[in-house]
Amino acid sequence: MKLSEIQDVSTTQKLALDKQEQGVRRNLLAKLPNIQSHALVVSGIRRCGKSTLLHQFVKKLRRPFFYFNFDDIRLASFSHRDFKLIDRAIADSGAQFIFFDEIQSAERWELYVRQKLDEGFQLAITGSNASLLSRELGSRLTGRHISRELFPFSYNEFCTFAGLSIGAKSFSDYLEKGGFPEYLKTENTDVLAQLQSDILYRDIAVRYGIRDAAPLRRLFVYLISNPSQLFSPSRLTNVIGVKSPTTVLEYISFFEAAYLIYLLPCFAWSVKAQSLAPKKVYIADTGLIKTGAVSFSANYGALLENCVFNSLRSKAGVFGSYAERDIYYFTGKNGGECDFIVSPQGKPFCVQVCWELTNDNQDREINGLLEAMDFFELNRGTIITYDTEDIIQTKRKKIEVFPAWKYIK
Repeated sequence: MKLSEIQDVSTTQKLALDKQEQGVRRNLLAKLPNIQSHALVVSGIRRCGKSTLLHQFVKKLRRPFFYFNFDDIRLASFSHRDFKLIDRAIADSGAQFIFFDEIQSAERWELYVRQKLDEGFQLAITGSNASLLSRELGSRLTGRHISRELFPFSYNEFCTFAGLSIGAKSFSDYLEKGGFPEYLKTENTDVLAQLQSDILYRDIAVRYGIRDAAPLRRLFVYLISNPSQLFSPSRLTNVIGVKSPTTVLEYISFFEAAYLIYLLPCFAWSVKAQSLAPKKVYIADTGLIKTGAVSFSANYGALLENCVFNSLRSKAGVFGSYAERDIYYFTGKNGGECDFIVSPQGKPFCVQVCWELTNDNQDREINGLLEAMDFFELNRGTIITYDTEDIIQTKRKKIEVFPAWKYIK
């Protein structure tokens, strides 16, 4: 590439960024460290607001910054040799703070980031591919980066954005619409449809050389049509039209890397037992479920469980990597099941989720929670429902029942 081309891309990108609305002040903003010795890495699914968050961050610091987004069609011929041209553009800007967007799109980016850190620059970068980021960060930037993950709007952020009060009605809206900022501005389902298409075809099929993307799409549609459920790779081969469960697992790993889905393991003290047990699938945002699923039945319990998982995961993940988040589901020896066990190796707590407690499901939900509480020797547990608040005292144990809108706010 030419220096003039790099300068033109950088100038127009910066102008476009500065024209964007600052948007809702994200909760994660207060947890971003102002540190020069380490690269600040914000990752997450596309269009969840990573660029806006870091723009809020640099504006908060009131420092001039150099901005460059590698996810630009004009950079199709960009190679690692062109980083020398970016050096010139940075020098011409006079800025000591560098803001790189979608860094994983550039080859050997981790070497360049390390170089700029060694030169005394402060860096903030975003990325939307977990496997690429973790591999390069672990190999070249060990001890020189601080990672945070951003999610679509939380319930609080949704209410702030929409000007709604906290309560059952606004929470119902949140379940239906999810938290992608661009979609909430227009409520045009084409926004979410295009997002899913971009990730499936551009970020996954093209990146990993998948020639026939139809099975990939069928698998994703199946998963978002069955949120909060256990899945079996061997049973999905016929559903999506592939021969091997290994292919199913490979595709699912691509979805995970793109932050489209999350897999929840079953709790076991043995790592081997954890790996052998089936996993549950959760979707990154409930808006994707409501707009992208095929024949999604009105299973609001599954939708609520998915929403609670995303909330627990986002709160547990602000200070560490995904491996440190420590969230599991639980199956007891007596057949009881509990939806979430959080931090079992630290100070664990048990959470059960159901749309409502009825005569038909009350014993099952309570007994599953009690079995998990007994296993972890806990005297208190939590049941989250759509709009019920109560206290259940049984077997010298206390179970608090919360409406979801009050619990996750």
